[in-house]
Parts: sequence; structure tokens; C-alpha cells
Amino acid sequence: MGMRPYTCLEICAGAGGQASGLESAGFHHVALVEYEKAYCDVLRANRPDWNVIESDVRDFDATPYKGVDLFAGGVPCPPFSVAGKQLGRDDERDLFPEALRLIGECGPRLVMLENVRGFLDPAFDDYRHFIMTSLENLGYDVMIKLLNASDYKVPQLRPRAVIIGLRKDLAMTFSYPEGSTGEAPTVGEVLYDLMSANGWEAADEWAHKANRIAPTLVGGSKKHGGPDLGPVRARNAWAALGVDGRGVANEAPYPGFTGMPRLTVRMLARLQGFPDDWTFGIRKTAACRMIGNAFPPPVAKAIGEKLMECLSNAEKDQECTQEVSRGIV
Repeated sequence: MGMRPYTCLEICAGAGGQASGLESAGFHHVALVEYEKAYCDVLRANRPDWNVIESDVRDFDATPYKGVDLFAGGVPCPPFSVAGKQLGRDDERDLFPEALRLIGECGPRLVMLENVRGFLDPAFDDYRHFIMTSLENLGYDVMIKLLNASDYKVPQLRPRAVIIGLRKDLAMTFSYPEGSTGEAPTVGEVLYDLMSANGWEAADEWAHKANRIAPTLVGGSKKHGGPDLGPVRARNAWAALGVDGRGVANEAPYPGFTGMPRLTVRMLARLQGFPDDWTFGIRKTAACRMIGNAFPPPVAKAIGEKLMECLSNAEKDQECTQEVSRGIV
């Protein structure tokens, strides 16, 4: 790795899932752009030293960050989500064009953009081709792959499409992280200590029943998000794990509790892969939406480590070339 820290400019930062993972991989955020005040408050509360810019990306100028190592972001997914109308480029929330503009302005060495699996649907072939071609025209070698969060020890069914761009003039190589060996831990294994924290006698029995990974956590929108675990089909999947998905609890169950417990905000955050010390404010509805819409930090970390390796190898190759040209070796 080079002497200086590798830098990252991130848009649509949300509550910091991707940023937390990239930070763990070693990236230094020079700026994080986020539109919603509540999300910005969460970012500042968890990382007071981060440069959080509360702004619509449509109004953001990336030219002051020219030369940044990594441009990252998870542009809004509703335009491509099967849970929505899948309007794609016709959805006013589609920010891919703005991401392309900003990449052109700051000229990062690497690009990382993620979205829902629906982005890979045949219905979006033309638009996906437009985005990939646009990145190529900006000077990047581009690749895309579907990654499953459970392959990176996240106890959740959460596939995400991840686009990587490598600036062509730097002759870099990148390979997606292969994931961990073995299966992801189950919901029961991951949440047992939290579920038993208040002395609930049936926590052992519950953990034994919750013997699979979780369904996809959903965050919803400002209008439709709520302190619950999603629509009826999702709630049925949670019920099979012994979880009441009709709401979110303030605390773990106490002795004498009977029936199916509800998860707490902290439990949801752990299922998404957030560190246990990451906070989401005091409003449950907002916290559930933030967590459900986040990119799992362990997946971002795994990708970030490969990106760091890519940058490090490129710098080593450049140093070797310079030494050869100077006749040192």
C-alpha cells in the first residue's frame, strides 16, 4: 500500500453502510454526499470527522475532488426494484446520469456503483448498456457482477449488482471478492445474545428454530417505509424463523414472554452487518428505513479490500516502471 491513504468520494451515502465497509477496508472519505437530513445526522453522529455534505447530487460539483482514488455510491434502487414500478431511466429518482456527470468531473481512478438485482433484468438491457458504455467513454474498463451478501457472512438473503470501473490509463486489474468459505451464520446464531439479553427463558429454543439466514430486509420509502419487516410475504418468511414481522420492538423479550418475539433496531442493524456501536437516531421508523436501505458493510469491506489491492498493485507497477526507466534495476 502507498504511504498516503487512498481516498473516496461517496454519493447517496445513506446511513453509512457502504461507507462503513469501505472505511474498514482502509479508504479515507474526503466527502460523503447525502440528500436527507436524518441520514446526514446519523453519519455525523457516528463519524464526526467525516465531511458530510447535505445536498442533492444534482446540485453537487465534484471538480474540487479531482484525482480522488475511488468514486462510490448506491444510487436509488426504486427505479429498478421489483417492489416498484421498474420505470428505470423514466423514474425521476434515477441518479445514474448524475453519477456519470460527477465521475467525469472528478476523474477517479476507480468507480464502484451498486444497485438491486432488478438492475440486471432483461427489461433494463438497453439502459444498462448505456451506463456501461458511458463509463467506457469516460475512460474506464467496466465490469458488473451480482454478489450475494450471504457469501460474505451476512446472515441475510440480499443480492446486489455491483459495477466496477478501472481507469484505462492506469492499467489496473481487479477481481471481485470470492466470498467466505462455509455458510453464513443463521439468524439464531447471530442474534442469540441480543435476544437473550433480558433473560428470556425461551431464547435457546428460539435460536434453534431460527436456523436459516434472514429474508431481505426492506427499508421502503418516506411514504411507505415503516417499523415492520415488510409486506405479507416477507412477514410469513420471518414467521417461519419465529419472528413477528408486524412491528419492531424497543427491547428484547423479558422472562415470561410467550409467542413470537419482534426484532429490535439493533438486531436489524446486526443482520445488515453494521457494527454494534453504529447508531441510527431515536426514531424507530426512520431507523428501520435507514437499515433496510443500506448496503451491507461486510460486502462493501470485501469489495473495498480488493479495490485497495488493485490500487496498491498499480502503484507498485508504476514504481517498478519508473525505476527501470531510471536504470535502477
